[in-house]
Amino acid sequence: MRELFLMLQRHAEGAGDRLAFDDGTTRLTYGALARRVAATSAGLQALPGAPRVVGLLGGNGVDWVVGQLAGWHAGKTMVPLPPFFRGPQLRHVLRDAGVGHLLTTAAMADTARLLGLPFTAIGTAQARFAPPSGPLGGQVIYTSGSAGQPKGVLLESGQLQWTARALARAIDATAEDSCLSLLPLPLLLETICAVVIPILVGAPVRLEPGLTAAFGEPGGGQGGGPGRASLAEAVATHRPSCLVLVPQLLAGWLAELRAGAERPPESLRVVAVGGAAVPVALAEQAWAQGVPVYEGYGLSECGSVVAFNCPGERRPGTVGRPLPGLEVDVEGGEIVVAGPPLMDRYLSGEPLQGPWRTGDVGEFDADGFLTVHGRLDNRIVLPLGRNVSPEWIEALLAADWRVAYGLVTHAGGPHLTAILVPSARGEAWFARAASAEIEALVADCCREVPAYAVPRRVAVLAAQELGRDGLVTGNGRLRRREVLQACRARFGFDRAASPDVLWQETQP
Repeated sequence: MRELFLMLQRHAEGAGDRLAFDDGTTRLTYGALARRVAATSAGLQALPGAPRVVGLLGGNGVDWVVGQLAGWHAGKTMVPLPPFFRGPQLRHVLRDAGVGHLLTTAAMADTARLLGLPFTAIGTAQARFAPPSGPLGGQVIYTSGSAGQPKGVLLESGQLQWTARALARAIDATAEDSCLSLLPLPLLLETICAVVIPILVGAPVRLEPGLTAAFGEPGGGQGGGPGRASLAEAVATHRPSCLVLVPQLLAGWLAELRAGAERPPESLRVVAVGGAAVPVALAEQAWAQGVPVYEGYGLSECGSVVAFNCPGERRPGTVGRPLPGLEVDVEGGEIVVAGPPLMDRYLSGEPLQGPWRTGDVGEFDADGFLTVHGRLDNRIVLPLGRNVSPEWIEALLAADWRVAYGLVTHAGGPHLTAILVPSARGEAWFARAASAEIEALVADCCREVPAYAVPRRVAVLAAQELGRDGLVTGNGRLRRREVLQACRARFGFDRAASPDVLWQETQP
């Protein structure tokens, strides 16, 4: 991360009055950012007992950015604590990572007290900035836990800076760009795209804490109704050139634009979409509405980004070519990655030796564009021997404006079962829809799918169920195992059992 701080120093000295970060409450120039990072770093280095591992607790805002940078500058291994992790998950992370101190925003001080660790609130003090002369800090990223307990991924060998620099070149990022940050900053991709890349090139960032909090709610950001956050309004107001979305947020934004007969601002040139499969129909709809979508693929163990559809080199239906400098192969159908951004290790494991077998199924076309089909361990084998990657069908279902999330499973019998969660805009439609209409929705989404892969049993699960039971991750994915366990235990797959859940058998 040394280049990151050299660039911060250059911007602070050469363009110190240029805006760096603005969260609607606090605006920091590059000069003020550097001075606040220096003061907070000095405080961390002076902590009693010199804790090596520091947790970072707070919502999206300028203070979070200062804390993240200060921890790296002070040589600490930083552990961002995702706001969508619940109490038991947070305590697991603190124990697993060996966190010895918490760095918090003022608003999170009470939460920090409950966690039982010494903590420091990020202040506004400033000091003279200089790039760090000692060892730089690293990062521990916890996977979303969509299939079990979150695991700590250790990145302390420059992985974030390598990925940020590769992406900056891929999109030709400059100081003339502006970024709108909407996803939670503890997500590795958002840290890279909304903190590291802008500082490397000297671009400004607008943080929207209220939108981020709203999008963390099940169904949030799905085309807001009364009282809901509006992504379309934020983009129209701030006129960014770049932002990062997950597919659910993209679908909601497009629905907002259609409802208002609006087009996005001409300033927008790169909308990176990842975190889950991006349906071809959704991406093409985005382009038709003037949203320049570029699909990508990656995972925390590989520095967040493995492949990306770059401006001028996009191929619909793929996740683009691998980033230059990465070696990506497909062995026995599985994507295998080698190169500089690979993790050092899992916290509970041995140092990584050799390439990383991702567990994802994919294939290259003749021009080197990668298509990802889903997870090996999620693949469903139907009674007649047909293999289905559920992510394929789920992406098609979630592309519909009425659906926030789709999950496909095999619950016995010859056919697949689909669990649908209505979007904010889709709630009213589902409330009045007859079984035949829901059946028609699924059939329409799967109109180009082989008959054996079309779900014949459908469940509609209210978004409130997800929030109450913690069944959705902060980056827009259902916790597959937990959702299936909850549905089997509470409702069964063959009967209606709650006004919030409608189970029905459709005809083949």
